[in-house]
Amino acid sequence: MQHLYTGVTWRRDVASRVVYLTFDDGPIPRVTPAILDLLARHDAKATFFCVGDNIRKHPDLFQRIIDEGHAVGNHTYHHVAGWQTPTATYLSEVEQCDNQMRAFGVEPRLFRPPYGRMRHSQKKTVALTHEVVMWDVLTHDYNKRYTPRDLVEIVKRYTRQGSILNFHDSIKSEKQVLGSLDEIIDWLRSEDYRLLTL
Repeated sequence: MQHLYTGVTWRRDVASRVVYLTFDDGPIPRVTPAILDLLARHDAKATFFCVGDNIRKHPDLFQRIIDEGHAVGNHTYHHVAGWQTPTATYLSEVEQCDNQMRAFGVEPRLFRPPYGRMRHSQKKTVALTHEVVMWDVLTHDYNKRYTPRDLVEIVKRYTRQGSILNFHDSIKSEKQVLGSLDEIIDWLRSEDYRLLTL
């Protein structure tokens, strides 16, 4: 995929022993608070790519993400698929999400396309105002065929310096991500990785 999407971020700080935990699709009641509680127990920070309509529905959760020192990014307003959406409509989705975040005093600078895909015309325009962030470690936490143990093994196998790890704070990912994140963070720390926000 990386050769298809140039000019976007797949990894960061590859010369340093750091990694970046990222969570897509929230904020969602029950799941997002549980992840925030877990991160707090580990004194770990992450980056949340939020859906604008979920921010509107759950402003207290979005505020909590900010208050607890995590970074936030734009994930469109309705989690739209770029390749199925006219560019003008897609860019309107990005702007709507930006405006929702600005209502909390946040100036959006990060963007992640839902499903990790977007048209070239969409990427080109969004990249003028946002850092478009993908990932190099996809945990598959949204896939019911993957167990929490599978997620741990994926992280152990593919994480390297500067890796961006992709998780979801969504209902369909709840069991997998909450069943694995403690062990994943413990392992990352045992390997001397620092967990930073994007």
